[in-house]
Amino acid sequence: MHPMSEPQLVENGPDQEQNSLVHRVQLPQNAGPHRTVVMLHGRAGNEDVMWVFAKTIPSDWLIIAPRAIEIDPDGGFSWRLRAQDEWPTLDQFDEAVTAVTQFIHALPNLYNADPAHIYLMGFSQGAAVSYAVAMRNPGLVQGIAGLVGFIPTRCDSALDASPLADLPIFMAVGKRDPLIPPERAAGCAQTLVMAGSNLEYHEYDTGHKLNHTGMQDLTSWWAERSL
Repeated sequence: MHPMSEPQLVENGPDQEQNSLVHRVQLPQNAGPHRTVVMLHGRAGNEDVMWVFAKTIPSDWLIIAPRAIEIDPDGGFSWRLRAQDEWPTLDQFDEAVTAVTQFIHALPNLYNADPAHIYLMGFSQGAAVSYAVAMRNPGLVQGIAGLVGFIPTRCDSALDASPLADLPIFMAVGKRDPLIPPERAAGCAQTLVMAGSNLEYHEYDTGHKLNHTGMQDLTSWWAERSL
């Protein structure tokens, strides 16, 4: 359990002026600098929905969940409004990438985040944004947990520069996922391997979510990041 039981909402004031995304933040009790996880929700979500995964993260880490940039007509917020049956390209995520990158750069000043130990954890569309951020900003983050997500299409030219080389990635796939077909997820995993990442790939007998076994595996992966 984390020392602060309730993540605090930040939607205005000095913090918001420096960092344009509404977010929830959970500060650890230690002084820092803090190892940090930025949790990116999926389509039609918000800054509240990712905290079910916070229990997998070591208790002395800083955890932050920003709200996405677009109001979604289906409710909540999205990093990009997705047309039916569309798989967004890397370029189509550029606005989201810029917002998340600026958000990350503000964290050391705002919350004493350790810039040498910042990680992303994304769910569904949030996983796609996490991969896009890493592709556009080599070295910015030190690992990604991609949960039932996908990588952006048309990213080959960006990957030519090997921005993901040796990057630790935890990839969780639901074998019965109706939104991200397992064959697409497997293709994404192959791309991540070819890009040189240190991929830990897991398939689970579940849908568009992470089951109990997945939560255990994710907890172990985060623990390894503390070593």
